[in-house]
Amino acid sequence: MKENKKKKIILIVVIAVFGVICLCTSGYLIGKGFGMFSTEQTYDEVRNTYGPNRNSSTADTNADNSTDNNDNSTSSNGSKHTDSSNSVTAPSNDEVDFDGLRAQNPDVYSWIYIPDTKVDLPVLQSSEDDNFYLDHDVYKNYSFPGAIYSQSMNKKDYSDRVTVLYGHNMLNGSMFATLYKFADKDFFDSHKYIYIYTPDRRLTYEVVSAYQYDDRHILNSYDFKNDSVFSDWLSSMKNPHSLYGNVRNEVELDLKSKVLILSTCTNSGDGRFLVQGVLVSDEKTK
Repeated sequence: MKENKKKKIILIVVIAVFGVICLCTSGYLIGKGFGMFSTEQTYDEVRNTYGPNRNSSTADTNADNSTDNNDNSTSSNGSKHTDSSNSVTAPSNDEVDFDGLRAQNPDVYSWIYIPDTKVDLPVLQSSEDDNFYLDHDVYKNYSFPGAIYSQSMNKKDYSDRVTVLYGHNMLNGSMFATLYKFADKDFFDSHKYIYIYTPDRRLTYEVVSAYQYDDRHILNSYDFKNDSVFSDWLSSMKNPHSLYGNVRNEVELDLKSKVLILSTCTNSGDGRFLVQGVLVSDEKTK
């Protein structure tokens, strides 16, 4: 009798503990889901209030079919970009209200846009904590999806040989999740350009490759000031030897190239997915 009572008590305790675990897990998932929804609303508001106003569906078409006659437009090696067979023009009506954004948060220093993806977002860099925007939004509020950001190893003017931007791979498709579209060969072939806007410049990068990489910290692991190291990295951009690898071999790379790396976590959580581009146009807008 006592033994049965003891078993009942143990069973009740086990059920109670299991119930608490389920409740906590559900609460975490609900909170995480609400956080993603809330953050997406925040960035929709940011896009509508401060972001560029343009027709994204025609952006890459314009880039492929228009001739870039802007006298201020230069290629990654400093020469004028005049190749009419692969000319670059940015989407129209693309002015960003940086004054308004910086009034909210002075850490905002640029804006990134990739046609036909959800990558249409401000870029930030904290002067105090390299990973602050891993879990804080554009208004510096705690946010599980975080923001798109760079670290202090990179200058904010995109003048480094290699600039790395980080963003989460969110389940709802926000932040850098839609970079995975570049794993699809058809999408990769039809979407050549990444656009970066700063307060006085518009930078266009041609996508060179997209592939899965390991989880090492790129800027800490490679001294890109060393010509040999940088040259090896340029070669590796066209020879990824990894899953989901797509490469645009015809793009020219040399020691004067300026490389942009977009980095997000893989779906498995093992390693990183990288989309890499090279600067092909640098236009003054003011």
